[in-house]
Amino acid sequence: MKAIVWTKYGGPEVLKYGVFEKPTPKSGEVLIKIHASSVTAGDCRLRAFKVPLGFWLPTRLVFGLVKPRKAISGMDLSGVVESTGSEVTLFEKGDEVYGTTGIRLGANAEYICLPESAALVKKPGNISHEQAAATIFGGLAAIYFLRDRACLHRGQKFLINGASGAVGTASIQLANYLGAEVTAVCSTSSIELVRSLGATKVIDYTKEECTKNRETYDVILDAVGNLSLSKCKQSLTMRGKLILINAGLWTNLSSVAKSNLVCGVAGESKEALIFLRERIEASDIRGIVDRVYSLERTAEAHRYVDGGHKKGNVVIAINDSQKLN
Repeated sequence: MKAIVWTKYGGPEVLKYGVFEKPTPKSGEVLIKIHASSVTAGDCRLRAFKVPLGFWLPTRLVFGLVKPRKAISGMDLSGVVESTGSEVTLFEKGDEVYGTTGIRLGANAEYICLPESAALVKKPGNISHEQAAATIFGGLAAIYFLRDRACLHRGQKFLINGASGAVGTASIQLANYLGAEVTAVCSTSSIELVRSLGATKVIDYTKEECTKNRETYDVILDAVGNLSLSKCKQSLTMRGKLILINAGLWTNLSSVAKSNLVCGVAGESKEALIFLRERIEASDIRGIVDRVYSLERTAEAHRYVDGGHKKGNVVIAINDSQKLN
């Protein structure tokens, strides 16, 4: 099978197009023929090893101290179950599935074996594999931080910085579903997009600083990591919550004792994927696809995401016919 291999950390050029033996499912595993994966900001940070302050050693211990422990890159995927190992009860041959491999990696390939207990469920029936792969990273982050951690609810005011990215586009839509009033921070070129997703108000960061308008919010999510912590706190209501996705170790530790500060890593669970599927099938959330690349052009996709101006998600088409960029 064809796959994207990386043997060291660095720029997009470390990603190579290679050939591997097709895996065989063990007991409790499913073999998935992957139709689409994605390239997220998280994938690029891991590849370049640009991790938040204080997380260098813990992250290296997980993913590989000297070089990547897992040979094949990629986390999010959508595909079809080709076969199952013994004792598999949740899936059968022909099931369309979507999910994330987490620290196992391996999604930038034609095939992968995953335990049936992994963050993997049947995919939404009303969208393509490319669209499904485009919902996972941002969707799971939005569910974890807004629904589970901040408990965002009807009538609250929500500010999202980085509104046009994967996390931002998913957060706008989830916040709308939860009944919040959404203010989106983005560039001029993304205003139409974020409004189409349900943003009530839009702040163009090229013309205005979002924390200087004297507005206060119940929840602020900084998906970029470029907002001032002190200014954000001044823009919170008395019991408001500030969500920092790319916070350093000390900020993460201090958040344990501060009820208004939310940090951490988005969880990966079947329950969250099922909830996301339900929202997609109800047309509450849709994946925004900026560009689609073929598997052999994954390094080029990483280079584009590194530029920091993608709108929504970048998808890798594998064994599929979506029009490529």
